[in-house]
Amino acid sequence: MQPEFQLPEPLAKRRIVVAMSGGVDSSVVAALAARTGAETIGVTLQLYDHGAAVGRTGSCCAGQDIRDARAVADRIGIAHYVFDYESRFRDSVIADFADEYMSGRTPIPCVKCNMGVKFTDLFQIARDLGADCLATGHYVRRVEGAQGAELHRAADPARDQSYFLFATTQAQLDYLRFPLGGLPKPQVREIAAELGLSVALKPDSQDICFVPDGDYAGVVRKLRPDADEGGDIVHVDGRVLGTHKGLIHYTVGQRKGLEIGGQAEPLYVVRLDADGRRVIVGPKAALAVSAARLSDINWLGGAFTGPLTAKVRSMAKPVPARLEGDRLAFDAPEYGVAPGQAAVLYAGDRVLGGGWIEATEAALAHAA
Repeated sequence: MQPEFQLPEPLAKRRIVVAMSGGVDSSVVAALAARTGAETIGVTLQLYDHGAAVGRTGSCCAGQDIRDARAVADRIGIAHYVFDYESRFRDSVIADFADEYMSGRTPIPCVKCNMGVKFTDLFQIARDLGADCLATGHYVRRVEGAQGAELHRAADPARDQSYFLFATTQAQLDYLRFPLGGLPKPQVREIAAELGLSVALKPDSQDICFVPDGDYAGVVRKLRPDADEGGDIVHVDGRVLGTHKGLIHYTVGQRKGLEIGGQAEPLYVVRLDADGRRVIVGPKAALAVSAARLSDINWLGGAFTGPLTAKVRSMAKPVPARLEGDRLAFDAPEYGVAPGQAAVLYAGDRVLGGGWIEATEAALAHAA
């Protein structure tokens, strides 16, 4: 068994398809795969081609990044194919991103992308190419457990991407490989430099790939012209405190940018009422949530029934919780729990699964 790619020997008889985004991580995966002696094929999905993003580095799947992936493939001597999935990405990821914001939710397009074009369409491409596995540059670990493949956090907690892969199915996990999961990022860059890869010093991806300037509202506005329709900013006690410039400019837990000065205490966005076009605000205590209702739960834990922790934002720490059907109850009040985000469940470093946050139960009752 080869440790990085978990494939039976001899590797020379294996075929590995590598998802190449043009960044240093997937480039190193491709180089490591080729170095095993396995036949290695690089595949890049062109997902968007949005004006300013075309020449921008540090994103993925467009313009310069595709050229970088091809240059790396040429350098290490492997075949490289580019498939145009722009319309599929636009319909399944970008349009969903806009719709979620318009409905007062906080979307995670990276998860939707993994669920769709990357871990569904790319899977089919890899299988059509007769690959023994599909390898990616994600920082997570695939561990062979007693009952099959398990998904675990990366060894480097600063790089861990397990939150974004909670929707990976067991069948997908059986086929996927994550050779970087046990490495720190500096070592990955060292490997790239040693191999003479042109992307060794390339900046990491920042923000959402199809939002090149970080202006989320601008993307939504282009797709949904009525996105800037304003409404009232309402305190949880029912008082109207002012007006807002459109729900797309606000997220649960937000404090800055409310533009309602003169208050006795700091106010936060507690809830977004899409039907009434209201931004509900209140003190930090009003953000406290005792439980959340989840939808589309993906379970990777098998027969696991022990204590678990839940992570409700990509940058949050996992906290003790209990999963009771589709209800996730927190042992202590949790803050900044936003519909549209994911709740990812862990047992130690192992990912048990997760689901989409549909609604929350406030720890303290309030009126608005």
